[in-house]
Amino acid sequence: MTEPNGSTLRKPGPDEPRARLGTELPDASEPRGKTTIADGVVEKIAGIAARDVPGIHALGGGFTRTMGAMRDRVPGGHASAGRGVKVEVGEKQTAIDLQLVVEYGTSISDVAADVRENVIAAVERMTGLEVVEVNIAVNDVHLPDEDDTPETGEGRVQ
Repeated sequence: MTEPNGSTLRKPGPDEPRARLGTELPDASEPRGKTTIADGVVEKIAGIAARDVPGIHALGGGFTRTMGAMRDRVPGGHASAGRGVKVEVGEKQTAIDLQLVVEYGTSISDVAADVRENVIAAVERMTGLEVVEVNIAVNDVHLPDEDDTPETGEGRVQ
């Protein structure tokens, strides 16, 4: 069959999808809907990835950790994976800010580089977003004799 512009239409084979006459099939690479990822999702992924790095004691500044410790002790409360993490999420890119407490004796520059690398890999792999920057603020150094619970990094409330 010949089109008005002179091109020839061919019949699709048995394994090819059939298009309506006069229409083209959509390119398989085109999305068939929109996916949005909430800021909180990226915060949790980044927080978990940062905590997985050796030398990290906790995330968050002093006030954030204190409020988190109080919230954790309320019945039904639980630790927030996104504590100490702030993100800005666009359609295809994200920027991440982290507040860290590192263990005394570790190289802060090495820990920061490892955190940055781990966070970028986890966020990009899980969300498909491009991480344009990971800003790290080291707010404290945890000393071995400080009265903290190691699993949460929070001070005990008496």
